[in-house]
Amino acid sequence: MRLLVTRRLPEANMVAARERFDATFADNDHGLSPEEAARALREFDAILPTLGDRFTAEAFAGGAVRCRILANFGVGVNHIDVAAAKAAGVVVTNTPGAVTDATADIAMMLILMTCRRAGEGERLLRRGDWTGWEPTQMLGTHVTGLTVGIVGMGRIGQAIARRCHFGFGMPVVFHNRSEKVVDVPARQVELAGLLREADVVVLAVPGGADTRGLIGAAELAAMKRSAVLVNIARGDVVDEGALVDALEAGRIAGAGLDVYAREPEVPERLRRLENAVLLPHLGTATLTVREAMGRMALGNLLAFAEGREPPNVVQG
Repeated sequence: MRLLVTRRLPEANMVAARERFDATFADNDHGLSPEEAARALREFDAILPTLGDRFTAEAFAGGAVRCRILANFGVGVNHIDVAAAKAAGVVVTNTPGAVTDATADIAMMLILMTCRRAGEGERLLRRGDWTGWEPTQMLGTHVTGLTVGIVGMGRIGQAIARRCHFGFGMPVVFHNRSEKVVDVPARQVELAGLLREADVVVLAVPGGADTRGLIGAAELAAMKRSAVLVNIARGDVVDEGALVDALEAGRIAGAGLDVYAREPEVPERLRRLENAVLLPHLGTATLTVREAMGRMALGNLLAFAEGREPPNVVQG
């Protein structure tokens, strides 16, 4: 099988890919455009894409598709039109499980950094403006005991809930599209009730059309003025302009973000805000996790090549 790997992976994964496939590695620092994705679909038997590669409906249109599987490196597949892939006879897989704990850890880091003003404090020190400890300096919000509201109670949402409840004594409320039984004390509520009640709102929903713009001006207005919003889902789950307006006006206390609507573009107004903690999409950025993601993606490819059902097929 001719395999295209659209971005550099950890070396161990690239070695494994070379051993098992006729592998081509695109040494890109950006995702494939729809036009580049279309060419790849017609030149390769299999593709290992990732976030930013735009396998849109247009990429699948306009001719016979040689590719039979897109083995995505990552859980989210909102950059792939799964329905168009299915119609073209292309299987789509992803890498759930491997990313759960690392992403939940990033959520906790953003909760702590935002509530305790860690980014603002580091900038103060690096500028040379810190004058020493004072009783009223840099007063933030004590995290222990706050109510956390988790929007999306899949693997990652539940991992965040466990960390919040068992690690910080935080009461947990959550909103999910369907009824969910979880292994941590938590109460399922409607989104409107969660926004009114939570001191910390964490977004952990899948990306895609169903969740695009889920949190807009009305939802932000429903939150407590003292509340913070944390997004480790996808950037377009939040109306970025409405969020900036709310932060500038003090309608919510802060935001911790690892994802953005038009990555890698981050609006200047957002970058200027002291009450926003901004990370460059670090959710799974550890070598062990990225290697595990690569092994899972390659496992999906190998199963397909051997005529077996890949273990992580995305249902379109």
